[in-house]
Amino acid sequence: MKRVDLLLNLLDSTFSEESWYAPFNDAIEGLTAQQAVWTPAGEAVKSIWENVNHLTFYKERLAANLEGREWTNDLDGDETFYLTEQPANDQEWKRIIERSEKAHHQLRQVLSAISEEELKQQSLERKLLDIMLHDAYHTGQIIQLRKMQGSWPSHR
Repeated sequence: MKRVDLLLNLLDSTFSEESWYAPFNDAIEGLTAQQAVWTPAGEAVKSIWENVNHLTFYKERLAANLEGREWTNDLDGDETFYLTEQPANDQEWKRIIERSEKAHHQLRQVLSAISEEELKQQSLERKLLDIMLHDAYHTGQIIQLRKMQGSWPSHR
């Protein structure tokens, strides 16, 4: 198996294809906007919506960089959690989910066109692995929040 194919498989397993852990799509499936903005009382915890913003930002930025597009949306790490407003509106929540899906598919498309040689340049493979580990980490946080609020399906 080529390295690019391996990375594509890993990217898919963190986003939509269950492997050893639930992927991002499963973690957000069926959530309402109200559930997405919920945080436990007294806890310094980011909401699900904020985590989705954060993941979306980094995928959009990496895809733009790989494509050679100028990236002007410079946010620091904490600001990325507030990429979009969180009005607890289901239509707005649907838009951020669609934006997240678009960012994933864009990154996947760019990665699928990369040669093995390009993969070795500029620590690209490491950046991609970092994104995947980052996605898995925050997906775990999303699942934990869902369990705390009682919205995680009992059959999982």
